Amino acid sequence: MFKRRPKVIIEAEHVTLRMPVMGDHLPWVHLRQDGEDFLKPWEPVWSPDHFSRRAFSNRVFWARKTYESGKGLPLFIIRREDQALLGAITLDNIRRGPAMAGTLGYWIGSDYARSGYMTDAIEALVYYAFHQLDLSRIEAATLPENAASRGLLEKTGFKYEGVAQSYLQIAGRWRTHVLYANLRSDRRGKTDAG
Repeated sequence: MFKRRPKVIIEAEHVTLRMPVMGDHLPWVHLRQDGEDFLKPWEPVWSPDHFSRRAFSNRVFWARKTYESGKGLPLFIIRREDQALLGAITLDNIRRGPAMAGTLGYWIGSDYARSGYMTDAIEALVYYAFHQLDLSRIEAATLPENAASRGLLEKTGFKYEGVAQSYLQIAGRWRTHVLYANLRSDRRGKTDAG
């Protein structure tokens, strides 16, 4: 008989990373609705039922199944001082064997952007990925014009690696992305490329 994996809770200086639960539905809805103009230019098109309880229930179910299968780690970002939901961060597409890699994705509510919370969250998740999951490489991609996201990745140890044409559908169209990676044993030094 297979046992369920233990719950993941990652503590950082200012935030806690944990799996989403149904009790997060209304705070998640308010955070996404309040920051809709801030978030939509950087994300895939939201479904018509994006804010529904059923869609959120599917999100919670998917998060648990993704984690239990070992293929991903979808987490909410919670401010430690007051337990406010700030955003989400996901380590997805975890590959084992020769790759030992995963892909990082994240978003944060508009009121909490550029406050250091996402830096804290990324550093904590990358540390967990390298030391608890034994991954060797964390990849991330962002739109070329998203200067804030590019700066955040560079600040947290990611290095520019290149460009992927028509990488993801963002705001309803295929968009080119710039690619970054953080390596557990990175000896490449700082790069000005990109």
